[in-house]
Amino acid sequence: MLDRKVAPPVQPLARVTLPAADVFSLPNGARLHVLRNDAQPVVRLQVVFKAGKWYEPAPGISLLTARMLLEGTRTRTARQIADEIAFYGASLECEQGFDRGTLTLYCLTRHLPKLLPLVLDVITEPTFPEPELEQLKTRTIQNVRVERQKPSYLAAEQFSHNLFGSTYPYGTKFDENLFRTVTAAQIRTFFQQRYQLSQSEIFLCGDVANTDQTLVGDLLGTTASLSKAEPTLLPTVPKAVSAPAQDYVLLKGSLQSSLRIGKLWPPLSHPQTHELQVLVKVLGGYFGSRLMRNIREDKGLTYGIYASVNPREHASSFVIGSDVNAANTEAAIKEIHFELSRLQTERIPDDELQTVKNYMAGKFANELSTVFEQCDKYMNLIFHSLPTTYYTEFVERIQAVKANNLLALAQEYLSANSMIEVVTGPKE
Repeated sequence: MLDRKVAPPVQPLARVTLPAADVFSLPNGARLHVLRNDAQPVVRLQVVFKAGKWYEPAPGISLLTARMLLEGTRTRTARQIADEIAFYGASLECEQGFDRGTLTLYCLTRHLPKLLPLVLDVITEPTFPEPELEQLKTRTIQNVRVERQKPSYLAAEQFSHNLFGSTYPYGTKFDENLFRTVTAAQIRTFFQQRYQLSQSEIFLCGDVANTDQTLVGDLLGTTASLSKAEPTLLPTVPKAVSAPAQDYVLLKGSLQSSLRIGKLWPPLSHPQTHELQVLVKVLGGYFGSRLMRNIREDKGLTYGIYASVNPREHASSFVIGSDVNAANTEAAIKEIHFELSRLQTERIPDDELQTVKNYMAGKFANELSTVFEQCDKYMNLIFHSLPTTYYTEFVERIQAVKANNLLALAQEYLSANSMIEVVTGPKE
């Protein structure tokens, strides 16, 4: 008879292998990456360009270019594009990030041949109409104004600005006046230089038949470049701060303060990247973490607090974030410093460390449950120049982590004196 008072035994997760992708070099220079899984009759097509914030010649251009791609082409209006996508029950979006611009199509496998001409039209024939551009600028400015009434947005913005610097792409703030000055001509030039299929990475995953693969390769792999991309003068990678830096952003009338504490962090290619992930997870990477237990459960200073790493292609960062009652700001920061210090002076108990290892292994396995999630992991390998064994070794490496190793890493990377602190709140 089942005794529900006894928890079921926990079985260690065996070695996890990320499915391999088939990679094809297309005639125009692009690469097509294919991951197949026929569990469901759906596919995802992503065309990724070096067209993120890192590459823009002036603030706002990369964002506006990405969002304007769906606002009309030489043969279709924005309404016609939306109607065609809706007719097939599909989804088509173009998003801009710090490093890349990505056009993403989700659809049923049987509809892919019908939707590919639309995808090609959007990528190669956008018109960037002036009225839609002005409306987009107005909407974006209004949205940012609303967001800047939130302490969490202001704290995150100021933290990035202080960490990377005002001229570094990851640290520049949204400037409403500069954003208004972006012209359709600037967007067209950026598009012609950066949205070239010949320089793209194309990812096709899901229920992909050989005919689908051939069709994508033929349609997207033979289109010539619009123009030769001009070389981009890349920014200098920032150096870590050598002294503490505190900053306060005033937000009158706010009942809460938002905290951001962190520093530059080693890239995913660092030889101890898996061990560092365990250390961050212990500190604030899950609901039972030390920051949550101390500052939420024991002290009741917040509903939530986290510690995480934001890996980007040119610089990664570590950040602790939380929203607290304004009167509890100093107390929360004091407890954060306490937990940082404790990791540098005390070995993590074996039972706590094993709990974190089990959590990380289980979460990792869950994140590979669909072919789309598997493809996301694979894309990290490509864009962060990681070895193909990176995820294969993940479970083995975290299970092998020792408390003494984490103590040494905490002493090297988690000193509060090496971190930037930003608080947004009502303090005068």
